[in-house]
Amino acid sequence: MDIGWMSAVELAGALRRKELSALEALQAVIDRCEAVNPAINAIALPLYERARASAQQADRLLARGEGGPLTGVPITVKDSQWLAGVRCANGSRTLADFVPQETSAAVARLEEAGAVIFAKTTCPEFSYIGVTTSEFYGTTANPWDHSRTPGGSSGGAGAAVAAGLGPLSLGGDGGGSVRIPAAFCGLVGFKPSFGVVPREPCFPTWKSLVAYGPLARSVADARLMFEVMAGFHPGDRHSTEPHDHANDDLALGDFAVVASEDLGFAPLDRDVRQAFQATMRRLEGAGARILWDQPGLGSSVQPWATTAFADAWVSDRQHLELRPETLGEITRELLAFGSAFELDDFVAAQHAREHIHRAYLELFERTGAHVLVTPTLGCEAFGHGRRWPERIGNTEILPPWVDWAGFLYDANLAGFPACALPIGLGDEALPVSLQILGRRGEDRRVLAVAERLEEIIAWPGRYPELAGHGMMNGTRLSA
Repeated sequence: MDIGWMSAVELAGALRRKELSALEALQAVIDRCEAVNPAINAIALPLYERARASAQQADRLLARGEGGPLTGVPITVKDSQWLAGVRCANGSRTLADFVPQETSAAVARLEEAGAVIFAKTTCPEFSYIGVTTSEFYGTTANPWDHSRTPGGSSGGAGAAVAAGLGPLSLGGDGGGSVRIPAAFCGLVGFKPSFGVVPREPCFPTWKSLVAYGPLARSVADARLMFEVMAGFHPGDRHSTEPHDHANDDLALGDFAVVASEDLGFAPLDRDVRQAFQATMRRLEGAGARILWDQPGLGSSVQPWATTAFADAWVSDRQHLELRPETLGEITRELLAFGSAFELDDFVAAQHAREHIHRAYLELFERTGAHVLVTPTLGCEAFGHGRRWPERIGNTEILPPWVDWAGFLYDANLAGFPACALPIGLGDEALPVSLQILGRRGEDRRVLAVAERLEEIIAWPGRYPELAGHGMMNGTRLSA
């Protein structure tokens, strides 16, 4: 039994049937971490002894036929997320000694459901950027190709799940930070509607943008983790959060999908465009109604960057003012970038957020579609060493991440649920992904559509036996 590649759903079932113990599952994942992590640097902080105590408790519960939906399942959480009594550096030397006394609500719900948290995963400093490198933790590698980035800021989470270091990892998405690693690592990444998954207590930065969400190797696993964190009863597929009227038994031909390959402005590499178009043809062939349209907006990177880094300046400037020598160069530049915005700039960005929200609602009303499907990113994972950001501080020059992540910001600005789903490999034999976006509050509808599309696409790269034999970077990663 290759525990490293079992899904969370499979592993939870095997534990309940007593086919293995929680301690055995944990030890298998720890052994895998010890073998694999030195090459990819996905783990920021091992919590093995803490996890062994949790696994022992899980085994006691399972022996009595008790426990929650994740009892005994080993998972990781991002280094930006709080666990009481556990260091939370958030990728920064300036927070190297910070130990929160409370646990983030979403993390607490995972532990209450029985999850065994065995490590915290790497992230860039303050989780500001879309690659995972910092002066504190170093650089995290993509398991598909160690010379490439796994994305960020939840890059350690993505690399861990892609390498079989547990079936689930909790990420945080303030500007694509779950969906970027999902796309670059061939995973499912789900950003819930804003506010559906509770976060506090947490760091104050980007409180109006960030949603905590799962990285997984299947939609079913992502759904399970999401439902636990959102406080729904996992397995009750017809219970709904407010404003969600999804029916998971809906046949594919019974709903419309509006599709846009570039939203009218986003650059796409040729192979990404071709993979997206081919996927849309497959969906049509399976009976989906594909309507080609778009919200009619330009790039939202400017309101996103204004919101994100004006907020960062207010929330994190004390680190720059008190201990600038402990911060990395990119962090200092981004904080300086945020300090340059005036109140009028920030207010204009908030007005733009509501305009974006209305434009998407009008798109769905106009087309009768339930979801919008786009590429997740415009390229495959790129190599380490790319300057991040390449230029900054001139508001007439948009930050460079618009070139490959322009599909992502609207979901954060308007609070929409969005799911990244792998669809195949590009010209460089690296994953390519599409994004499914729905109305605010219709998280389960987005996941239901994602699960239908996953069945049709049937991308084999997500399956453990192929991922384990896929010779990622020339190295067999299965234990």
